[in-house]
Order: sequence, then structure tokens, then C-alpha cells
Amino acid sequence: MAVAVDAHGDADREPGGGAGADAERDAILAALTPVAAGIAATFGPVCEVVLHDYRRPENSVVAVAGTVTGRAVGGAMSEIGLRILGRGDDAGDDLNYLTRTGSGKLVKSSTMVLRDSTGTVFGALCVNLDVGAVTEAHALIGALAGLAPGPAEPPVTTFGNDIDSVVDALLDAHLLRQNQTWAALDRARRLDLFRGLDEHGVFAVRRAVEQVAARLGISRASAYNYLAQSRATGAPTSDKGPA
Repeated sequence: MAVAVDAHGDADREPGGGAGADAERDAILAALTPVAAGIAATFGPVCEVVLHDYRRPENSVVAVAGTVTGRAVGGAMSEIGLRILGRGDDAGDDLNYLTRTGSGKLVKSSTMVLRDSTGTVFGALCVNLDVGAVTEAHALIGALAGLAPGPAEPPVTTFGNDIDSVVDALLDAHLLRQNQTWAALDRARRLDLFRGLDEHGVFAVRRAVEQVAARLGISRASAYNYLAQSRATGAPTSDKGPA
């Protein structure tokens, strides 16, 4: 099983803990690269394993083994990764959740956070299994047996190789749940929208504030102001969404 690996060196890394911490994190990622290939080879063509380095959200994918979501080395993290990034060191593993790709493929995934010796979250090992065929067979057997329908449809996740498409998808989802345009939202709902995006890790991405401002048709200064106010109030958001 071949595994694609990022060849970038330390010069491309964002500062975060010094050279010693970066060296330790690089060593962990290097050690896990053959593990990713082994897991993918074990489960065969229905499995994909993706290794993420959260020190660079826009290009977090450093190794890929298998092909399920179309991820590529140098690609961006998904909404799930952004949410983990937003939680920081409080993030935990997210195991055996269902999602659907933009092309309609049903995927069962597990995201396991990576920590260095200080407990700092700096990446993730993600396993994606294409379970569409199994689910269709299960549904057919259930229909023949007269069983009740299964659970609700899993959410669609943007597995993009550029971070802009992921940020756009999150923004669209938040506006859709508000069921109004930005212009129609009152101040409380505008702050709630920014708080929801912040909780999902959107603003951990460079230039995300500018991207959100452009999409909403407001100035960069206004966007920063809404973000600052949403963080200052600290009220729980009503704009919850899937991982």
C-alpha cells in the first residue's frame, strides 16, 4: 500500500512551542506515516487514512493512504478538523461517526487527536471507511424483514483540498440554520453566527475573517468587531451543527 507523504521541511511551520516541540511533533508524524499505510492496507480499498498536522490548517494533510474522500497531501482540513482546532487542548477523539461526502458517498470515520509530551493537540489521525455498499445491503435486508427505517441522514462534510471551500461550506450551513440572510439578522443573531463559526474553529485559519467578511458583504473591521463582541459575551450559541 503506497502512502503519499508531505515533503515540506520545518521552514514552512508556524511557530508553536519552539524548535524542540516542533521536532517532537515531526517525529510523531513520521512514526505514524507507516502506521497509516498499514491500517489502509489491512482494510483494503474501502479504507483511507489521513494524517493531519494542525500547525498549518490550510495545508494540514501530511500523509494519505487509500482513496475514499479524495484527500491529497497538502490539502486542507475538513469542518471536523476545524472544530477540533477550535477546541484546542480540550479536544478529544471522535470515533465511529457517519458523514457523507459531497458526491454522496457514505463514510464512517474516526478522528483521533495527536498530542505531544506536554498534552498539546497538534494533529490527528483520521480513518475513513466507505460503508455505502454495506449500508445499502443492510437497508435491503431490513426492508425485506419489515424493519423500521434507520436513523436520520448523516450530515454532508466538505472534504476539500483547499481551506476556502471548507470555510464557505461552514458559513453556508450556519446561515441556513439561521434561515435568514445576513442583512435580515438582528445584532444578537449576528453575534450568534460569529460565535458559532468561532466554536467550529473557522477563525483559526489565516484570512478566514476576511473571507467571511467578503461573503457577508461587510468590512473587515466590522467582521473583527463582531468576532471580538461574540467572544466577549461568551453566551452559548444556538447555532449548533454537526461535526
